[in-house]
Amino acid sequence: MNVNQRDIIRYQYKFEFDHGPETNFDVELDAQSLALLGEDDAPKPDWTKLNYYQCDNCPLSSDVEYCPVAVNLARIVEKFKDDVSFESTIVTVKTKERTFVKKTTLQKGIASIIGLFMTTSNCPIMDKLRPMARFHLPFATSVETFFRSISTYLTAQFLLARKGKDPDWSLARLLEYYKAINIVNKGISNRLAKASERDANVNAVIILHSFGDGISYFIQDGLEEIEPMFSVFFDNVENSAKPEVEKISPPTNPSLQ
Repeated sequence: MNVNQRDIIRYQYKFEFDHGPETNFDVELDAQSLALLGEDDAPKPDWTKLNYYQCDNCPLSSDVEYCPVAVNLARIVEKFKDDVSFESTIVTVKTKERTFVKKTTLQKGIASIIGLFMTTSNCPIMDKLRPMARFHLPFATSVETFFRSISTYLTAQFLLARKGKDPDWSLARLLEYYKAINIVNKGISNRLAKASERDANVNAVIILHSFGDGISYFIQDGLEEIEPMFSVFFDNVENSAKPEVEKISPPTNPSLQ
């Protein structure tokens, strides 16, 4: 296998409509950093400049000319700036492992790909969600998104603990992350409203914003709804001895020996 191909994670999006040509996007990520790969000479319209409706909590300095998220979103925005949210489309997403197909509204299809772009574009705030891009689930429900988000965060805390750092098992910092992310979603929505003639792009970000708003409710109340699924872990847990953590060597591949 070519090294460059092996080191790239690729999501291929295809939008098919009742009328008009289909639209295709290839989203390519560096397999190690999960950073979005793209053309360095991509066009940068005025609305992608950092100081154009800059997010209220943007940590980037004034010597950065362009918003990294906006620059990457420009690829999508220009394609769908004249489209309405509820236009019907069949969206196909191909990955190396599987293919997803869903008949849905354009805004939901765009939300799936915008979520990828926003978390992999080197925005210091959105980067906290970057690990989720490796296990991207197109057309995820709100519960699926919340579960993936919390699971990803707790995995990060486990890795922090292994490095001798102070983990946050209470999810308090996760809630703080999402407060900051929601401010970014609002800022990006303002940009897209100025860059689009119709509402498909803007409403796609609003869908993502609703996930951010719902995470605090899910942590406080929604977890109780899925708790019975984990009851097998609770049986006799008080009487169980704490297991010792054993360092396990990675499995070997016989075909490589």
